[in-house]
Order: sequence, then structure tokens, then C-alpha cells
Amino acid sequence: MLPFSQHKKSNGIPRVSSESSNGITTMTTLPIIREARTSDLPRITEIYAYHVLNGLASFEEAAPDEIEMTRRFHSLQEKRMPYYVAELDGIVMGYAYAGPYRERIAYRYTVENSVYIAPDGQGKGLGGALMDIIIDRCSALGLRQMVSVIGDSANAASIALHKSRDFRMVGTLEATGFKFGQWVDSILMQRALGEGKDTLPE
Repeated sequence: MLPFSQHKKSNGIPRVSSESSNGITTMTTLPIIREARTSDLPRITEIYAYHVLNGLASFEEAAPDEIEMTRRFHSLQEKRMPYYVAELDGIVMGYAYAGPYRERIAYRYTVENSVYIAPDGQGKGLGGALMDIIIDRCSALGLRQMVSVIGDSANAASIALHKSRDFRMVGTLEATGFKFGQWVDSILMQRALGEGKDTLPE
């Protein structure tokens, strides 16, 4: 990891300077984490389509179009669920949200999270930053448990990200998906929110 020196601003955008081993200083824009807007949906649709068509994180096989992604976005908004994006240099490079884990009423204090990062935005800490705000917002809403359903037991990056945010492994559903000509596992991870199970909800 390069040592960070001083924080600077350029045109109102926070930047950080970092010095490489050869003494050359470069400028890198710090990510901006903010609530998603309708205008972000074309880019969100593009990011999700990449993961649908190229990976096993999503069990969808046909990438939904912008109309469908807009419907899903507004459905979560109506439920007051958090939905955030990460920007670099004014471009949305990732997004995350939480939604109901299940529709039946007894699950009302449990949510499921999702995080998707553009391929050229990976390895920049965006997933962790998005996870942190989603966890914080869900805790503030009085929710008590967060579940992550991770496609593919070989998805080491996603599993490591969730472990770094205090998720624990709770199970593996073997061969529950079939995609790209192969059986795919689902990994279940979970963490408490707020007071978790220690107190009853108000």
C-alpha cells in the first residue's frame, strides 16, 4: 500500500496525494459515497449486466434492462431501504443496497445486502465503503440482522469482504444454481445490526 501524505482539494473534489517507491507523486480522487439517484440507473444497469453475463455472483442469466432496474430501484425506495453508489472522478463505479430478506412479516427486522463493483473499480476499497454505509443505515432504521447470499463458494473476494465487516459463515447451499454449464453453490453469511438479538424491538 502506498503511503498517503496530505489531503488536497481540486475544484471542490477531495484528492489525496501518494508517493510511489520511485518518488513520483500522483493524485488520486477519493471515492464519493452517496445515495443513488434515478439518473444513476443507466450506469447501475451496465455494472449489473457485466456481473450477470460474466460471473456467478448473480444467478440471473439474462441481464435486466434499465426499465426493470428502475422498477427494482423504486420498489426499494418505497420500502425506505438504503441504496448507495460509489463515484470516482464523477463516474459511478459501484453500488450497494439492502432489501427485505423475505416478504413474510416475521422477517421484517432482517435484510439482505447486495454489492456490485465495476470491473475497473475493483481493488480500490469501494466495496468496503459501500458496505459500511449500508450497514450503518440499516442499523439506524432499527433492523437487527443482515444476511448475504453469495453466489459461488469460490467467490473469495466477496467472502473476504463480508468477513472484514463482521459477517460470519452460516451455511452453504450446495449446487443450488446452474449457470455457465456448471452447478454453483450459494454461501450464506450473516451479521447482527445494532443490538441484534440481545433486546426485543420496540
